[in-house]
Amino acid sequence: MVTSFANFHRFWFVQLKVMVKDLKDEHTQEAMERVMKQHQEYFVEKWEEVERDPLSVFLAPWTTTLERSLHWITGWRPTTIFHLIYTESALLFETHIIDILYGIRTGDLGDLSSSQFRLMSELQCETVKEENEITEELAEWQESASEMMSREMDMSEKITELIPIIKKADDLRMRTLKGVVRLLSQQQAMEFLIASGELLFGIRSWGMTHDASTS
Repeated sequence: MVTSFANFHRFWFVQLKVMVKDLKDEHTQEAMERVMKQHQEYFVEKWEEVERDPLSVFLAPWTTTLERSLHWITGWRPTTIFHLIYTESALLFETHIIDILYGIRTGDLGDLSSSQFRLMSELQCETVKEENEITEELAEWQESASEMMSREMDMSEKITELIPIIKKADDLRMRTLKGVVRLLSQQQAMEFLIASGELLFGIRSWGMTHDASTS
């Protein structure tokens, strides 16, 4: 039910905040694994809701209008991860430019190796390709659904065809997250997970403020 998932989503978000804070404080592999497990558990629970009502997941009433405006097939766009990595890397690189010029390795996201950049670029290209394929699949569904509605046919079976599309999008999100973490050192992966968490929290906070001001 929508209400049940909305309650789960609210509690899940609170838990994620706690886990990201713990990751900041502890800087341990265990804390990082808890954050990754939290993301995985979100999709498991979400897929149950998708099976019940895929249209409600597209509507996502448990999110803010700002969050929904940024959605790609019911969630964050997988390639956003790479933009975040490159942005964080550039900011930290500028901060440590003097150390780097003297050959001092910082080991953080500003210290990505050429090999890491190459592998990251390859993963990004693969992710873009899959994103485009899933987007095209949704476009084809929308086109065929529009044709069915014009003939006043039963849409129930057609709506169930959204389920595998949503699951493919979520699977790509989680595979991309895991793929990026594997390419990073432990320190870099922790910095990335903290940055991605703070991005999610910031967007949600701005969205809640906006919705409160327009209600």
